[in-house]
Amino acid sequence: MNDWHKSSYSGAKDPNCVEVAEGPQTLVRDTRHRDLGYLAFPADEWQAFVDGLRTGDL
Repeated sequence: MNDWHKSSYSGAKDPNCVEVAEGPQTLVRDTRHRDLGYLAFPADEWQAFVDGLRTGDL
């Protein structure tokens, strides 16, 4: 079972966001369409993506 969570910036009732489950792979899914599955990224690639967002490189 995956431990899914959404950003602390998302409101509790905001249906327009994504959830992630972190581990060896980071899984990403749409909260409005959980039944449609998820995207999987190697954890190091996901970290590089998040770091790029934080530094403004993306």
